[in-house]
Amino acid sequence: MTKPFYKVREFNDLRELINMSAQLFADRPAFEVKNKSGAHFEISYTRYKHEIECLGTALYDMGLYGQRIAICADNCYEWCVTYMATVNGLGVIVPIDKELLFEDINTILETADVKLLVCDRKINHKLLPNKDKLKSDLTIAHIGADNDENKLTFEKLFARGEELLKQGDRRYLDAPIDPNAMCSLLFTSGTTGMSKGVMLCHRNFCFEVKSAMSIIKIKPEDCGISLLPLHHTYESSIILFFAPYCGAKVTFCEGFKYVLQNMKEFSPSIFVSVPLILETVHKRILEAIRKKPHGETLFKIGKVLCKAGSYVGLDLKKLFFGEIQEVFGGNMRLIICGAAPINPQILKDFDAFGIQIVFGYGLTECAPLAIMNHDRLHLAESIGVPLPGVEAKIIYPDPQTGVGEICVKGDMVMLGYYNNPEETAEVIDEDGFLHTGDLGYTDDKGRYYIVGRSKNVIIPANGKNIYPEELEYHLGLEDSVCECLVYGGKNKKGETVVAAKVYPDFAYLLSKYPDKKTADDFTDDELKAIVKEAVNNVNSKLPSFKHIVKYKARRNEFVKTTTAKIQRHKN
Repeated sequence: MTKPFYKVREFNDLRELINMSAQLFADRPAFEVKNKSGAHFEISYTRYKHEIECLGTALYDMGLYGQRIAICADNCYEWCVTYMATVNGLGVIVPIDKELLFEDINTILETADVKLLVCDRKINHKLLPNKDKLKSDLTIAHIGADNDENKLTFEKLFARGEELLKQGDRRYLDAPIDPNAMCSLLFTSGTTGMSKGVMLCHRNFCFEVKSAMSIIKIKPEDCGISLLPLHHTYESSIILFFAPYCGAKVTFCEGFKYVLQNMKEFSPSIFVSVPLILETVHKRILEAIRKKPHGETLFKIGKVLCKAGSYVGLDLKKLFFGEIQEVFGGNMRLIICGAAPINPQILKDFDAFGIQIVFGYGLTECAPLAIMNHDRLHLAESIGVPLPGVEAKIIYPDPQTGVGEICVKGDMVMLGYYNNPEETAEVIDEDGFLHTGDLGYTDDKGRYYIVGRSKNVIIPANGKNIYPEELEYHLGLEDSVCECLVYGGKNKKGETVVAAKVYPDFAYLLSKYPDKKTADDFTDDELKAIVKEAVNNVNSKLPSFKHIVKYKARRNEFVKTTTAKIQRHKN
């Protein structure tokens, strides 16, 4: 268990957190947003707190106290206000993935018995053709509906709540909060691949903030950009809880294709990422370096000189890598990354650029962080050490490799799965340890390493355990590979063998083969040969029992989650 080295403030619930932030950082900007005309404006912590209270009071007046309220929309200020207004004295928030089909959204609404759905235009378009299938007691509140007189809009709710507060209505403000009662219900693939509702409480979130902030320093001067979908606990915890605790400012990315444009507009210093995004950016940076005269040589020299300069107190990173820093807006200093294994070289290269990547591990069931690196631990290969207050262990380790299931315990562990005590009992044991379903091992210093998911392990005829994530990592290092998926296939005898599907990096291939103008110019046989070369390169570095035996190229990207993880069961 890690010892904290930054002093943290005490608070027992998220309302107390917001009240403290409004007092400590009153006029500092909590958000910077763009209006419809593209103009930027800031929202102070004082205003943020007030608008949370306005919305909460209006919804309380609608009879929604103690009810489930869902939010399904693009990342925006209204998303954050809805979440905090709900948990801070009203009811239970149900964040929904905006990319889900109507049938999946409706299933969540019915399963959670949601009474109010807050959504934007995109989601409303999904609902309109299916309105007759929605719950009869469901009310819809609209974000960005231009005060349509026929719709319940955010503007109307704010105005109503403000009027009630002026009249002295304190029902919402004085509503009791039980730190141990469910305040958030998130539907996730969980540990079995089936959708389950994860029940989280104020205690879970408050513990996460205090524990993480005791080993990571985020300052009021920092600006974070919200890139990953906010329904994901990993993103929402940092944007909704960590940022206010520190008095930092939050901005919103307008979509993956606008990332670089928004970085230049807002000049953020922090953002939350997943490995696939960083891998893509890193690959493009290296491609740009290779195209410059003596680019690779200068890049290597720059890294050596920057490292040498750091030993004598000289920061040369801006001098050598200022152009790369400008890609991220010029102020980027910290990226918090998790959700999947990452190539250690990426962490090392970003550190050379002057951007620290804090790599960690967690899952929705632990709100979500459990093990991570921090300000005094910058490991490229390891996911780090347990957070302060978190216990972790490896159970049933393999006698030779030490690989076993990672289990964690602490106040961040969920209350359980919604209406599913059997599944809850399967993953939370009698001692309070959450069995994550992830496989890993520790070294003699107590640092943790992850190798993959137990359900993904491939066991061929020789009985050896093969972790597809390891092979995907090695395949991903090949310049010709953009995305890949390793799985257990069958040979002609019906035996299990290691197989791979590869989506080539066509941008790289087009630069290597100038006679080709588009991806369609590559024949199936040419792509097969390219993938074969990449597979052979990987196999040459691995023991024979891990060799990829079957492989095929694909012309389309893999189906991915909204957090850019490849969905194995859909590919």
